[in-house]
Amino acid sequence: MTPLPSRSPDDLLAMRAAGREIAECYRVLTKAGRNIVGEMLRGEGEFIELNHFPDEDVFDRDTQSQYYYHAHRGLAGEHGHFHTFVRQPGMPDGMLPVEHKNATELWPDGREALSHLIGISMDAYGFPTGLFTTNRWVTDEAWYKATDVVQLLARFQIDHAAPSWPVNRWISAMFVLFRPHMQWLLTQRDAALADWAAQHPGTDVFEDRTLDITSWVAISVEDQIKLVDAILADVQMPLFKKDN
Repeated sequence: MTPLPSRSPDDLLAMRAAGREIAECYRVLTKAGRNIVGEMLRGEGEFIELNHFPDEDVFDRDTQSQYYYHAHRGLAGEHGHFHTFVRQPGMPDGMLPVEHKNATELWPDGREALSHLIGISMDAYGFPTGLFTTNRWVTDEAWYKATDVVQLLARFQIDHAAPSWPVNRWISAMFVLFRPHMQWLLTQRDAALADWAAQHPGTDVFEDRTLDITSWVAISVEDQIKLVDAILADVQMPLFKKDN
């Protein structure tokens, strides 16, 4: 999947800037002998599967963005992953979860009706290897349709320094550099749920423990930056020739 050629020049420039931001985060962490995952676990004690790191999650009150890192059974080569959210007060006015009259579990509601956005798989060296979406039961969220969740991608930002300024800057920039992939994953998520429901009539698809990962794509920060730069070169060269 290479959705970048259809992006606007402004989008591509924002993605290039995000790539440089990510590279800068890697640079300052490497100088201190650290990486993204190491930063999340530093000072947190024993690394126990399923525990949230940090324990209280990372939350930005202004943007209502939230994330945590943890690990459990997952993809081969994955050390752990980040889960990312936007809470209900950070959503556009009028955005509501889908109606699900036959729900077998209670969903969070009101101000607690948060939406999971994207998971970010990490390897043992502290670098991202994939993006994915999950079924509702995995993160105990309220469920919003993909076209609504796509709107939240641009709202995700952690704009403070706790517990790690480089990690907060990194994860915020990931939502810009890989936004096309994230949009595609959310569309695939809803398609996967619809297909699963059709194949399993009479079940509550949102609570089916045999369906956890609903879409996934491998990523490389370095390859994405090179692709953005290559496309920008093609876009900007004709513009330069026209003006001169």
